[in-house]
Amino acid sequence: MSTNYTEENIRSLDWKEHIRLRPGMYIGKLGDGSAHDDGIYVLLKEIIDNSIDEFVMGFGKRIEIKLDDKIVEVRDYGRGIPLGKVIDCVSKINTGGKYDSKAFQKSVGLNGVGTKAVNALSSNFVVESFRDGELKKAEFEFGVLVNDHKIQKTNEVNGTRFTFTADESIFKKYHYINEFIENQIWNYAYLNAGLTIKFNNRLFLSKNGLYDLLDNKTEESNLRYPIIHYKGDDVEFALTHGNQYGEEYYSFVNGQYTTQGGTHLAAFREALVKTIREFYKKNYDTSDIRASIIGAISVRVQEPVFESQTKTKLGSLNMAPDGPTVKTFINDFIKTHLDAHLHKNPNVADALKRRIEQSERERKDMAGVRKIAKERAKKANIHNKKLRDCRVHYTDEKKDKHIDTTIFITEGDSASGSITKARDVDTQAVFSLRGKPLNCYGLTKKIVYQNEEFNLLQHALNIEESLDDLRYNNVVIATDADVDGMHIRLLLMTFFLQFFPELVKKGHLYVLETPLFRVRDKKDTYYCYSEEEKQEAINKLRGKAEITRFKGLGEISPDEFEGFIGENIKLKPVMMHDKINIEKLLDYYMGKNSLERQNFIIDNLKVEKDIEEEVAV
Repeated sequence: MSTNYTEENIRSLDWKEHIRLRPGMYIGKLGDGSAHDDGIYVLLKEIIDNSIDEFVMGFGKRIEIKLDDKIVEVRDYGRGIPLGKVIDCVSKINTGGKYDSKAFQKSVGLNGVGTKAVNALSSNFVVESFRDGELKKAEFEFGVLVNDHKIQKTNEVNGTRFTFTADESIFKKYHYINEFIENQIWNYAYLNAGLTIKFNNRLFLSKNGLYDLLDNKTEESNLRYPIIHYKGDDVEFALTHGNQYGEEYYSFVNGQYTTQGGTHLAAFREALVKTIREFYKKNYDTSDIRASIIGAISVRVQEPVFESQTKTKLGSLNMAPDGPTVKTFINDFIKTHLDAHLHKNPNVADALKRRIEQSERERKDMAGVRKIAKERAKKANIHNKKLRDCRVHYTDEKKDKHIDTTIFITEGDSASGSITKARDVDTQAVFSLRGKPLNCYGLTKKIVYQNEEFNLLQHALNIEESLDDLRYNNVVIATDADVDGMHIRLLLMTFFLQFFPELVKKGHLYVLETPLFRVRDKKDTYYCYSEEEKQEAINKLRGKAEITRFKGLGEISPDEFEGFIGENIKLKPVMMHDKINIEKLLDYYMGKNSLERQNFIIDNLKVEKDIEEEVAV
């Protein structure tokens, strides 16, 4: 079969067509709002970044953000866009003030794309600029200018206002989760002391920068020593150790939360190890120093180079074109201040040393167990069918390419069989549990290696050493919608919270929402996720409906399942709020206080009769 390739095959796309045709190039993945890095949050971030850059340059100490259903409004009090360039700045690629280094120094966004991407990917987009008593307003639909208002007089204070609604034809069935937005806003507040951000009538303000970040993220009882915090020109860090497993870092560049780290985070981790070894004059193992660490690093880089448009990973090697390397700059700052702090605070130095030596003892105690477990895992991977793997993985290529990969953790042959037949074999894997997993609350990590299910699961995820090599960025618990399924869900959550809390904190853990009912007649079929939706479907079919209650995933045919784990997948993120005490949380839900839990269930129990009455109302 031959295919003609002529001049007619060559197309030239204008700016908005290219963004709409290839949105992933500009904002990463699309998603429906269930994940913190889904496209709708990137759109919001791109607008806020402009306001932050104004604040960094010394203009405007307040930003107001409103979310009403799906309409987003962002108002800052900076200088405002020059009125004659308002339309160009939101609709012409490579147009913006950040190319002029005199107007913007150490800015987040330098490529002039962000606001244009928001415009192109919004069904409605309005920009208003207030400057010296005058207002310029322009309205767009899907990136097309539909109303170019004349400049008029105004009493509004200088600044800009952006109002947009993300295009539902691109971001299908999307919804905002306020907690994701609030986390986003808090990060802006931590990195910009003196800035007040108002989100739907709630104020966000930080006076102590990264110290406040760690203080808000951790409960004092979990800290092995008081937070160490230092801030200098273009660099700031905060550091402590806790009692949890794993490492926990927050890294920033020019006020931007770099979720995937980069050269600055690598330099921070190396500097900590080097400084601590030199202070104690002992060659501690790197893993023992970093175990249970909670740290944050922020740098301001002139002309930063990011490895993706979404700016989640720093690639710059130097602080400025003619400046020191990022590695040297951070290492010198950490060595100077951390070393001095440990000398001045012997109690902190002793507590840090005890934490390191505890990790050392635990690691050596686990060495034999881990070796045996690895051998068992290798044999199991060859001979058993627990993992139906996918063809590509999260770490196969650079993460900034946003290869979305998913692993469904399910129980039983019938459920895993249905998902396996319906899945996308390129990006979706299935891990099948054998019965209920062990309640691991209160157990040490040794149990992860000794228990076959847990050992194989951690190897399937590839998280034994660190989260850096996680093979699937979406870890999805897929259990039946009954009591047993809920119990298995809680046991798996306990496993991750107990031994891999950073996987939860970084937004990788989800619960698959599958329909409870199928309501259909000869023409139409509705899949319902609640009693309310079931009643609505019955009403639509005027009562002449066949109703099926799905009690197990195995009851859903592969053809049907394809719709629930494909484009229309519904994932509920497992989220951890700030200052949550994992120990107390797990003790309450998974500990031995059975009477207390029993009373809670009795007090909050809703029987079927109660639900039917609510639906009727």
